[in-house]
Amino acid sequence: MTVLDDAPSEATDARGRVAELHEIRAKALAGPSDRATQAQHAKGKLTARERIELLVDPGSFREVEQLRRHRATGFGLEAKKPYTDGVITGWGTVEGRTVFVYAHDFRIFGGALGEAHAKKIHKIMDMAIAAGAPLVSLNDGAGARIQEGVVALAGYGGIFQRNTKASGVIPQISVMLGPCAGGAAYSPALTDFVFMVRETSQMFITGPDVVKAVTGEEITQNGLGGADVHAETSGVCHFAYDDEETCIAEVRYLLSLLPQNNRENPPRVECADPVDRRSEVLLDLVPADGNRPYDMTKVIEEIVDDGEYLEVHERWARNIICALARLDGQVVGIIANQPQVLAGVLDIEASEKAARFVQMCDAFNIPIVTLLDVPGFLPGVDQEHGGIIRHGAKLLYAYCNATVPRISLILRKAYGGAYIVMDSQSIGADLTYAWPTNEIAVMGAEGAANVIFRRQIAEAADPEAMRQKMVKEYKSELMHPYYAAERGLVDDVIDPAETREVLVKSLAMLQTKHADLPSRKHGNPPQ
Repeated sequence: MTVLDDAPSEATDARGRVAELHEIRAKALAGPSDRATQAQHAKGKLTARERIELLVDPGSFREVEQLRRHRATGFGLEAKKPYTDGVITGWGTVEGRTVFVYAHDFRIFGGALGEAHAKKIHKIMDMAIAAGAPLVSLNDGAGARIQEGVVALAGYGGIFQRNTKASGVIPQISVMLGPCAGGAAYSPALTDFVFMVRETSQMFITGPDVVKAVTGEEITQNGLGGADVHAETSGVCHFAYDDEETCIAEVRYLLSLLPQNNRENPPRVECADPVDRRSEVLLDLVPADGNRPYDMTKVIEEIVDDGEYLEVHERWARNIICALARLDGQVVGIIANQPQVLAGVLDIEASEKAARFVQMCDAFNIPIVTLLDVPGFLPGVDQEHGGIIRHGAKLLYAYCNATVPRISLILRKAYGGAYIVMDSQSIGADLTYAWPTNEIAVMGAEGAANVIFRRQIAEAADPEAMRQKMVKEYKSELMHPYYAAERGLVDDVIDPAETREVLVKSLAMLQTKHADLPSRKHGNPPQ
């Protein structure tokens, strides 16, 4: 498309000008060419407009700056000035609620960001912040537009600054639908949630060619920064799906669980699942023997409305679960240890995962329910040298800083510092409940007995028999289910079958909770 091809007509009357407008809009909507569209489809990818149609309610999208073009010259750019400049921006609705969106059009300059392209994104981000509505970016771009030089890089700076300004104010969701390298990968990292599609989307700071040149390592794009890598290894990606249609459908579902902004509560829905539904199956799901594993997701399914929940970071740091669900129609964030993986211990990655989730819930007025079955922090040289102290402190800081309603429930083990960190009453949980199978202690009875009664065991005629006797004594004195309740550290010991009803009624009471933090510019959380 050249400048001459799009030169304004000589029409002088209103009807002629309107016809000209419709002709120009048709060109902008069609994109660069059928061939470019076919090439996009051949890669298993949808066009930017097809993606937007899947995201927003039918007929609701209103485009902004559709006719904008770049002003750059040199390197042949002056002869190629397509409408939209490679990014579609605007707003629509998702289930009737306003959502702002921008979508890179890979068919135009490979979705690369230039000055005009960046200005369009800046404007829609500013509009989203001002309107107090979520922002969804559909990313499929090749990074900065090299032909425009430093102004393209400055365009990224403007995006990053707005991502930070919007953080904790409006939900920001990044959907990775193609290769995103360098600066294009930093904006998603600043947002609340990152979605990726397997095989077609990648994120990396330096691509495989640069990696090979610098380190000699050979690796594919997917091996370096594909969806599975970021969902399982790096933790950059929160959700990964096999195709774009499923991915975008899940973005819509996530939006249904989030408020429009930090001044509103998440949308509440009518619930047909009885509040007082008993869950007798919970008595069999969780073994009383603390050494036997079980699947915590089954517990969550029994408690929440209709057994439905959306797990965040499902495949990364799997020893802890972070999920959004509803209780009597009210959205809640659930943090739970997973005894099936590493016995549910806290480690570096689990601490980081849970801390970020707690911060997100607190920012967007989502009450937090914590389900504890934690034997402690993962011991080991790698963990200590990797900074488990400061990473564990991130989770501690996040909980202590949260002002939303917070309820903790101890199912079974709650040992040592991990018990304190996992929203214990002592760090500000509003209500703390426990099942009769709970064991709250500094450490397990075996280890405690070995420390406390070391001399008696060593001097006994039958050390093993003495050790077992001391273990039993320690359990009976300090680890019985009512020890913490007797000292006011647990508000109540409840029948597991009544867990759903207890949580729902407790959340109803806490709905009007108000808590103020000290006046300050901002805290200085551990990094």
